[in-house]
Amino acid sequence: MYLGVDEAGKGPALGPMVAAAVLADPTSLPADVDDSKRVAPDRRESMAAAFDEDARVAVGVAFVEPAEIDRPDTDMNTLTVRGQARAVRAALADALAAGVDEPIRVVADAGDTSEERFARRLGEFVAAGEASAEDADPLPPVDVTAAHGADGDDPVVGAASVVAKAARDDRMAGVDAAYPDYDDLGSGYPSDPSTRRFLAAYVADHGTLPDCARTSWATCEDVLAAAEQSALDEF
Repeated sequence: MYLGVDEAGKGPALGPMVAAAVLADPTSLPADVDDSKRVAPDRRESMAAAFDEDARVAVGVAFVEPAEIDRPDTDMNTLTVRGQARAVRAALADALAAGVDEPIRVVADAGDTSEERFARRLGEFVAAGEASAEDADPLPPVDVTAAHGADGDDPVVGAASVVAKAARDDRMAGVDAAYPDYDDLGSGYPSDPSTRRFLAAYVADHGTLPDCARTSWATCEDVLAAAEQSALDEF
């Protein structure tokens, strides 16, 4: 048994990045567990639900919201480490409640060009915790390794990838429902025409970006600039 961790949603212009950690025996996982991009949406959803209900599996999920992503004092590498660390700590707390207290091996999908640096930083962030966790029970120590492509090569990291993507999809469905005056927010990725249409329409109607937008993303900045230029042209 060991813990795998991955994230989904680093690149979208809308919605959060979601990190997930899964602590499991790889032999107990479904044969078709894989990088979430290679698992059909319905299967991702059912698989994630099964992990959550399986007493042999500990799951932790953490959301990095657009407001945190837009902060000028951070960067995506640090946000990825921070999100993964929160998910690991959540899964470890779940495991601790189930009576697991021995050192845990952690395998992460590396979110940095340097696998070694990412593993080191993730271990530091997990050990340090955050202010909200200061009063929590001590968590089991971790031994962290990281590798590029681990979500496709390692079944437990693949399980974490599936949970992260399913959680982001669920959140984005809720975000879409929060804007009933617009047809479709799309996937939230800059390359998605539906996402670009939604942003352009929202800015045209309100003169500002929606709360779900990552305002520091070039896509969002471009939409604002285009709206401002259009207003100048009309003037």
